Amino acid sequence: MASVQENLFASVADKTSTPKNKITIVGVGQVGMACAISVLLKELPDVLALVDILEDKLEGEKLDLQHGSLFLKTPTIVANKDYSVTADSKLVVITGGVRQQEGESRLNLVQRNVNVFKFIVPQVVKYSPDATILVVSNPVDIMTYVTWKLSGLPRNRVIGSGTNLDSARFRYEISQKLCVNTSSCHGYVLGEHGDSSVPIWSGVNVAGVSLQSLNPEIGTDNDPENWKQVHKDVVASAYEVIRLKGYTNWAIGMSVADLAESILKNLNRVHPVSTMVKGFYGVEDEVFLSLPCVLNSQGLVSVVKQKLTDDEQNQLRKSAETLWNIQKDLKDL
Repeated sequence: MASVQENLFASVADKTSTPKNKITIVGVGQVGMACAISVLLKELPDVLALVDILEDKLEGEKLDLQHGSLFLKTPTIVANKDYSVTADSKLVVITGGVRQQEGESRLNLVQRNVNVFKFIVPQVVKYSPDATILVVSNPVDIMTYVTWKLSGLPRNRVIGSGTNLDSARFRYEISQKLCVNTSSCHGYVLGEHGDSSVPIWSGVNVAGVSLQSLNPEIGTDNDPENWKQVHKDVVASAYEVIRLKGYTNWAIGMSVADLAESILKNLNRVHPVSTMVKGFYGVEDEVFLSLPCVLNSQGLVSVVKQKLTDDEQNQLRKSAETLWNIQKDLKDL
């Protein structure tokens, strides 16, 4: 007796096909799931794969998303702790890792994350050798370097989420001070995604009007309007959100989806993301920091040669030194 499916459909062609825009997210914690829902709502993947070692949570998150499939434009959502589920991904977003323990040094935290990545990264490359890897796990700049080393991939296909979020926060804070929409305020935070990030006041503008041309002291200690507080608020913002709710997730999820869109849709948009900066602005070590970069379907294809002031270049070099002092002592890379 024929099944309902056989009676309903007259097959014309084989339905199986290779996904074109498959996205894998490694780690289904708060950040991983914020990335997942953000890329789904932007209608970016035709297949979304989730991977984690926590099987029950992984299965629960997968089912929860599948139950909302009526409201999505992604036909296939899969999950497994086995990395074979990630095969043929175009973009792999790594959010997994360990949390810092009370009293633990940053170097120890990084070394423990290196040990986690030594399992994750080879598995990702094994099943998706042509993928672009987007690293979100913190400390993101060092973990992007680690991923690059472990993967053996060219540097254009290993990208850190970097200061894309810091720059979004920067633009938001400026918009609040000027009472204009965030999208109309332009400017970058570069360097480390963290305390040593560098606000590029020389490039901040609204409608092409440089704020520095209106206030030459903007962002300095001599600024009567105290614009320097804007960057201080950017640096403090993550700590404040963590203090209030325990973690950050929504903004980084939306930031990751913004980057994913530029890659999957071949948009050639400029984003401040973490890349290998040796040779830029006098940096001599193999460290990853955020600079304005062009992203498309090939990954990170070029770095914008932004004109920076001497002070901004010095701050970038100090940011690189901060990371190198931790990175140089890492083992097993």
